[in-house]
Amino acid sequence: MSSDDSPARFEIRSTHKEVRIDQFLAKRLPELSRAYIQKLIADEQVLVDGEVCERSDRVRTGTTIEVQVPAPKPCEVQAEDIALDIIYQDSDLVIVNKPVGMVVHPTTHDRSGTLVNALLHHVADLSGINGVERPGIVHRIDKDTSGLLVVAKRDVAHQHLSEQFRGHSVDRVYTLLCWGTPSPSEGTIQSSLGRSPRDRRKMASLERSGKHAVTHYRVIENYGPVCMVECALETGRTHQIRVHLSERGHPLVGDPVYGGIKKRLLPDDSTLRALLEPLRGQMLHAGTLGFIHPTTDAYVHFNLKPPEPMASVIRGLRRHAGLAEDAPGPWDRSPEQPFLGDGHTLA
Repeated sequence: MSSDDSPARFEIRSTHKEVRIDQFLAKRLPELSRAYIQKLIADEQVLVDGEVCERSDRVRTGTTIEVQVPAPKPCEVQAEDIALDIIYQDSDLVIVNKPVGMVVHPTTHDRSGTLVNALLHHVADLSGINGVERPGIVHRIDKDTSGLLVVAKRDVAHQHLSEQFRGHSVDRVYTLLCWGTPSPSEGTIQSSLGRSPRDRRKMASLERSGKHAVTHYRVIENYGPVCMVECALETGRTHQIRVHLSERGHPLVGDPVYGGIKKRLLPDDSTLRALLEPLRGQMLHAGTLGFIHPTTDAYVHFNLKPPEPMASVIRGLRRHAGLAEDAPGPWDRSPEQPFLGDGHTLA
């Protein structure tokens, strides 16, 4: 079904057990996401016997449902010739390495220089499910977090990937440096995350509101005042890892929002102090991404080493602790290696 077709028509000749209209259309129009269908209903683009309906209305025998998909709006975001590290690309998707300091999509404050601006220059086709401001964007990582992102080129691929993210089946493993050493050395952190009532720039765990958030973590290397931790996300809430570690007394090194640059955290050792004190921006890297490919149905898995300055900091910490600077890290894991001993794996 293309956007310039005449309306799609469905004549209801059986009861369908009185399913909701949005559920019915999601099955009949698999190229459209359910969220997009709900938007069409809200925009009065779905009619039942010529009358507008609500998404909660039930399908009734003897009625006719018409769905009109509007022509796509021209993209208002400008393509920009910004260097972009494309790790992989095919007809369905693109895997990119987002650098530190780059916003994923345009916002009120960031209209240019975003990943979307760069994608529009480097990639011919991007899915339109997320609208003209966020073409192709399936998920995000923070501005000052580096690492792997999957971007959809076709709407069908976008919907397939979005369903995996909603079902918490996408493997996302992050490497980070935090102050102190979490105890126990591996485990799971759960809370409900929402906007902090004290500071609207921050997220916080809230007892009576917020969205369920689950982070699995494991300490990889201990350098004394700082340790390397890997985290696997079941959910992808805003600032999730940063909040979960900070609230347990282990803010990410360099994180100016959640307490990671406080002077009292710096060690007395002059070598370590010189290495850690200048850092601004959380030492957090999305180094592993795995999911089911939307066309081949095969599991695909991507790894990426941390960028500078995080890579240099890790080498310096290892050297100071008497460890091999080039030792394998979480970003070297194969799909068959488990993340946690409780059975949570990347396979």
